[in-house]
Amino acid sequence: MADELFCQSAAVLVKCKDCEDRRENVRLTVGWQCSSNAVHKKDLTVRLTDDTDPFFLYNLTISEDDFQSLKNQQGLLVEFSAFPQRFIELLDQCIQEQSKDVPRFMLQLITQSPALDHMPASLNIIETNPFKHLTHLSLKLLPGNDNEIKKYLAVCLQNVKMENSSLQERLRRTEEDLTKRLSITQQTLAEKSKELDRLRNEWTTHTNFITNKHSQEVTTEREKALQAQTHYQQQWEQQKKETEAAHSQTVQHLERRIAEIETINKDLIERKYKSESAIRETKSKLCVMEEECQRSKQEIISLRRENTTLDAECHEKEKLLNQLRTRTAVLEQEVKDKEQVVTRTTEVFESVQEHKKNLEESMEQKQLQMGKLEATVKSLSEELLKANEIIKKLQGDMKKLMEKIKLKNTVTMQQEKLLGEKTQMLQKEQQELAEVQQALRHKEEEVHKLQEKFDATVEKLEESKQLLKTNENVISWLNKQLNENKLAALQETPPSSISSGNLSRLGGVQNSLVHFSPLQLNPSTIPVSEPTSAPSSSTPTGTSLSSKCEPIGLDQKYLQKRECGKPGFSRGGPLQKPSYPIGTVPTRPLGPKQGNPPPATSAYFPGQQPRLPAS
Repeated sequence: MADELFCQSAAVLVKCKDCEDRRENVRLTVGWQCSSNAVHKKDLTVRLTDDTDPFFLYNLTISEDDFQSLKNQQGLLVEFSAFPQRFIELLDQCIQEQSKDVPRFMLQLITQSPALDHMPASLNIIETNPFKHLTHLSLKLLPGNDNEIKKYLAVCLQNVKMENSSLQERLRRTEEDLTKRLSITQQTLAEKSKELDRLRNEWTTHTNFITNKHSQEVTTEREKALQAQTHYQQQWEQQKKETEAAHSQTVQHLERRIAEIETINKDLIERKYKSESAIRETKSKLCVMEEECQRSKQEIISLRRENTTLDAECHEKEKLLNQLRTRTAVLEQEVKDKEQVVTRTTEVFESVQEHKKNLEESMEQKQLQMGKLEATVKSLSEELLKANEIIKKLQGDMKKLMEKIKLKNTVTMQQEKLLGEKTQMLQKEQQELAEVQQALRHKEEEVHKLQEKFDATVEKLEESKQLLKTNENVISWLNKQLNENKLAALQETPPSSISSGNLSRLGGVQNSLVHFSPLQLNPSTIPVSEPTSAPSSSTPTGTSLSSKCEPIGLDQKYLQKRECGKPGFSRGGPLQKPSYPIGTVPTRPLGPKQGNPPPATSAYFPGQQPRLPAS
């Protein structure tokens, strides 16, 4: 065939007589061929061959005259010059549609014989649609005779020889290229082995240096931790000694204060005896006392009014007392929380020490792994030497040798990756150790701060307890003095001078006695005077009628104003809590509202001037 236009394999539906239809792959070749006719120089040739069966050959030569008869028979609209291109387009469409389940264009090879054995056959190009199968072209092909088959086989043999020669040339070139590459790879492998030995030596020296440095750092850190622990223990012992010294000083101060209070108590007892003698002298002045009794009734009315206001103020003081109790409870809870935080910090310190031990154990495991890796590297070097001997002996087994070289390269790469990972692990462990040390320092600082806060809260608690004791002592003493003076004034009046109306009035006076409970009060808002001992129960009841000569209660020097209107306490610790007199019932506390200015006149009834004895 002089000029090929189309040469491709296509699926053809083969239909034989009395046989089932089957699909076979057939190679279609379309081209021009020189003709013996002088008028028409070229003829169109169509050839069907099978790549698997060299004796399968069908030919068709179409001259221009044959095409005219074909055109008239099948109603073609194409000229002879454009017919090959149109025919090739139809074949391309058939090849494109052959992979589909229901192809639109398909090729059919029909023969009247039971098999394709040297009988004419027709090649049909059919377009399928739901209504009808349309035959676009039908070509009658003749089987090849012996000469044509021999020519075809000769051409095929020539093509195979050309391909074989080209393949042999390519194989020779590839062998030369592979031998060159083999020599180059052997050289590179020797260089890489040398470089690996050098890197191994460097790595061993580096690891030894790092381990020595790490051990030195661990020892220094341990020494620092021991020094810090001893330093903190010394500080704690020093603070303990200072607190014990301060406590002993406060105890001595309180003992001195008690001695001073006992001397004051003796003076007050002497004054009491003097006042009792003055009361006996005032029995002759009963007429004056009756007039003052009327005045006292008026005062009782005003005191009842004041009592209502004092009840309200006592209620507010109870609220303030509850607030202070809640505050003390909160402080106690904070102290407990601080103790829990201290225990937690100690637990964290212990966990850090355990983590250090674990890190040391992991370092030992890493060193064991390094020894194993060195052994594997030695075994790999021995295997490489054996591989070099095998390569010299067996140069023909190129594929096996290349696979072994690839395996060795992957192993070396994995070893390098493992070395890099181990160095990264060492760096991470060093960073973790530094972070643990920093956390240890922070925890020690927090423990120091918590200890300071704990000491401050303990001091505040002691101050609040002292304030509570002073307030209770002041309130109990005030209750005692008021109740004693009122009962003495009422019980010492003679029964002969009291009428029935006066008896009812005295009953009202007894009911209007003011009672105070020794609860907590703010010492800055309550006037406080020095305590006196209660009158003895053995004194006669009739001797107290002469109390009109002097005012009931404390001496006038204890009722004088101090700076800023506040009563003066004697410096020292809290007063001792006195016992309650028989017959008195403690009630709500007495005191002004918080924030108001303190009273500046009487120690018993704020807002009234103390009365002087009548001349």
